[in-house]
Amino acid sequence: MIRFFNTYCSIRTLILVMGEALTVFASLLLGITLQFREDSFLVLNFEYGYYKIFVLTILALLLSQGLDLYDPIHFNAKRELYFRLLMVPGWLALALGVIGLLFPRLMLRDLSFPAGGLLILAFGLLGWRSAYAWLASKPFLREQVYVLGGDERALRLVAGLKDRSELGVDVVGWTGDSPGISTRETMAAHLHEIAGKNTLHRVIVAMPDRRDTMPMQELLNLRLHNAVVIEEATSWLERISGKIEVEGLYPSWILFANGFRSNPVSRMLRQFVNLAAAVLGLLLAAPLIPFIALAIRLDSPGSVFYHQKRVGRGEKAFHCYKFRSMREDAEADVGPTWAGDDDPRITKVGKFLRTSRLDEIPQLWCVLKGDMSFVGPRPERPEFVEWLTKEIPYYGIRHIVRPGITGWAQVRYKYGNTVEDAKQKLQYDLFYIKNASIGLDMLIMFQTIKTVLLGRGAQ
Repeated sequence: MIRFFNTYCSIRTLILVMGEALTVFASLLLGITLQFREDSFLVLNFEYGYYKIFVLTILALLLSQGLDLYDPIHFNAKRELYFRLLMVPGWLALALGVIGLLFPRLMLRDLSFPAGGLLILAFGLLGWRSAYAWLASKPFLREQVYVLGGDERALRLVAGLKDRSELGVDVVGWTGDSPGISTRETMAAHLHEIAGKNTLHRVIVAMPDRRDTMPMQELLNLRLHNAVVIEEATSWLERISGKIEVEGLYPSWILFANGFRSNPVSRMLRQFVNLAAAVLGLLLAAPLIPFIALAIRLDSPGSVFYHQKRVGRGEKAFHCYKFRSMREDAEADVGPTWAGDDDPRITKVGKFLRTSRLDEIPQLWCVLKGDMSFVGPRPERPEFVEWLTKEIPYYGIRHIVRPGITGWAQVRYKYGNTVEDAKQKLQYDLFYIKNASIGLDMLIMFQTIKTVLLGRGAQ
C-alpha cells in the first residue's frame, strides 16, 4: 500500500489509474493528429489542444470512477467490465455533444468532433485492461492473504479467492488448513506460523462468533507493526459473488460499510435516467399494446389489465399494474400465492407475455407516477412482505428505495417461489442498494434487454 494524497492506495490501483490516464491521453492525441494531420501542430500548441485533451482525460477518469471501473473485484464477469469500459467513450461523446451546443468555442477547430479519437480510445481501453490483467498476475502485484476462520463461510471465501485469479490474491493459509484449531491460542499460533513464513498483506476474518476465540493480540500486532490490513469476510464475499450474505451479517457492518447512501446529484441523475427509460419504453411499446390487449381478450375472459397492492419505498402500499397473464379467478380458491413452474392458472397468452416480459409494460406508468423506478428491487405483496420480514433477517432494508421493473436480483437470479429464493434475491437486492449508481442501473438495463432478446423470461 502507498500513502497517496493522505490516503492509502494499493500499487495495483495506482498502476491501473496511471495506465488508464496515459491510454486516454494518448488515444485522444493520436485521434487529433490523424484528424488534422499537418494542422495538428497548430491545434495542439496554439489552440489549447493539449489542455483540452488533459481536461477530457480527467473527465474520463471521473467517469471510470463513477462506473466502478477502479474496483476490479466489484463485478465478477469480464463482459460486464468491458461493457462499462465502452460506456466511457460513449459518455465522453455525449458530454462533447452537449458542450458543442452550449459552448462551441470550447470545441476544436471548426467545431470538429474527435470521433476518431474516441474510437481509438474504445480499443485502447480494452487493450490496456487486457495488458493490466496480465501485469496483475505477476508476483509483485499480488497480495498474500490469510483467512481467519474454519467454517463453511470461510471455506466459500477461500474457494472464491482461489477461483478468481484476477483478484490478485494468493491464499497462503486459512484456519481450516489444520485440524484441531478451535481456540484463541491455537488460532494465534497458526496465524503466527503463517506470518513467519510469508509476507502477509491482508487477514480476512470469517468467524461467526468473534468473542473468546479471535486472536485479538496477534491481529493487533500484525496491524500495528506489520501494516497488515485486517478486513471482515462479508465485504469480500460481496465482491466475489455480487450479493451480500445475510447469514452471519452484523448490523454494525451495515452501519459502517461504504455504500447504502448516495449524494443528491447522483440520485437526481439516476431518477432522470430511470424516467427517460420509462418514457422510451412506453414509446417503443405503444404500437404493441393494442395487439397485446386483443390477444388477452381472445385467449380468456376478463379484463386486459390487472392491479395488485404492492409495498413500495418506506413500506407504503401502491397499486402495481400489469397485463393480465392468469385466469381472472386465479386466486379465488388459494388466496395470495406465488406462481409456480407450469402454473395451471397462467393462460397461453400469459405464458408468452411472462417469458417476453411484455406483461410488465403497464408498470412503466408506475414509474412515471413515482411509485416505482425502472431499476430496483422487485415490489412484493403486503401479505408476503409481512411473512418474509419474520422469516428473513434484514428484509425490510429493501424498502428504503423505490421498487423496480427490473433489478440486480432479477437479472442475476431466477424467478423463485420459495422462502430460500426470496432470501437469495434479498442478498442481491442488498448488493444493489449498497452499490446503487447510474453505472449499475445502466448495466442492469443492458442485461434486461439482453435477457428479453434471448428469451430468458421469468415468471
